[in-house]
Formats: sequence, C-alpha cells, structure tokens
Amino acid sequence: VLETGASRETDKLEARLLTSLSLPHLPLTALHSGLLGALSVCLVIQYQTVRYDILPLSPVSRNRLSQVKRKILVLDLDETLIHSHHDGVLRPTVRPGTPPDFILKVVIDKHPVRFFVHKRPHVDFFLEVVSQWYELVVFTASMEIYGSAVADKLDNSRSILKRRYYRQHCTLELGSYIKDLSVVHSDLSSIVILDNSPGAYRSHPDNAIPIKSWFSDPSDTALLNLLPMLDALRFTADVRSVLSRNLHQHRLW
Repeated sequence: VLETGASRETDKLEARLLTSLSLPHLPLTALHSGLLGALSVCLVIQYQTVRYDILPLSPVSRNRLSQVKRKILVLDLDETLIHSHHDGVLRPTVRPGTPPDFILKVVIDKHPVRFFVHKRPHVDFFLEVVSQWYELVVFTASMEIYGSAVADKLDNSRSILKRRYYRQHCTLELGSYIKDLSVVHSDLSSIVILDNSPGAYRSHPDNAIPIKSWFSDPSDTALLNLLPMLDALRFTADVRSVLSRNLHQHRLW
C-alpha cells in the first residue's frame, strides 16, 4: 500500500486514476471479473514506489482465460517506452542537466554515436506486469543496432523482450515507416500494438492502442493507466472487437 502526506496531489491523482479505470468506452463483457480480481490498484504518487497486488483469478476468470489464445503485445520504443537524443542534437527536448537512465554507444556508418536514453515513468513495472499476461514483442522503426541495444537495457536480463523487429521489417510508404503486424503473427485477432505514432499502425488501426508521445514529463502515468485495459483485453476472443471502436481517434492516454 502506498502512503503519502501530499493530500492535494493525492486527491487529483486519485481522481485521474478513477476516471481511467471507469473505461466508459469498453463493453461490459470486456470488463471481465478478472480485471477486478487480478489487479488491485494503488494510488500513484510521483517519485514513490508503485505496487499493484496481482491476486489469484477466480475460477470463472481462469476458465474464461483458458478458452482464449494468449495474446501478443507489440511495443514501440521511442516516445512510447523511452525517449533519447544523441550527441549531435543542439536542443534536446529533455531539460538540460537531467541525467539519462542509461547511455548507449553505437557505431553508425563508421561513426561512433552516443545516445542519452530516458525511460518513461513506470516502464520497468509496466513491462514486469504485462509480461505475465502477454507475449511481448518489440517493433521499432529505428535501426537494429540502436533498437537492439535499447531493448537489451529494458529487458535487463529478464528474457521478456526476446522477439524484436526493426526498420528493415517495416514498409516504407510516402516517407514513413509502416509496421505490418502480419510479420509478427498471421492471426491478427490476438495482436495488440502500443505505439505513439498513428502512421506506424496505419494498416492495422483495429489492433492499436494509442498512447501520447513522451519526451520528459516525470509525472506521466500513461503506462499505468493502460494496465486495466490490457488486463481486460486478454480475456477477449478477438482484440479487434474492442479496439475497432475508434480508440485511435481519441486522446485516451
């Protein structure tokens, strides 16, 4: 249980969490009892440890979950899970003096480049939780030498980000990179993509969960706000039955 003395901030954050958990856009069938049984939501306060108690599923929930295929969650990297800038950036979006979570040194076209990488708030906890519910796949439009190094850092030897796709697996169309989810799996009913760029999932909008781009806001809770929805989606036979409801047209997270 999380404790805090900042009552004013507590009230505001509690109201935000309760709003996100109401999920008015989801049908009642998607708000399966497993959502409530598997996830006990604690209050989120910046700079303090966040903990979700994952409780055993009810017999009804276990039976329902056993009847559907395990889903795949496809994760973008830049501005979704992390933000980075390199040596050559004159005006980085991160406030000067903010230390990066890690620094990557890669060689691109025979030139050494340093990337200063900042992790989105709560990303480590987010990955820990969703890896218990989904098979996780990284799909980035970045070059492999960079994307692989970032994924290694996020995985942190947990072996939860083993499947990865990079720029060479994207389709270049009108100057932008499109992510073809059929490369990941032929059955699109079981694939969800989390990406800040609508253009990346242009071919599969009914499989997408939109998320706002992240650059430096330390109070961001977008990843935490998604957990109830991702918990509910794993009980559905076809994720598109929920995600096709024009979620990509709204700024939900």
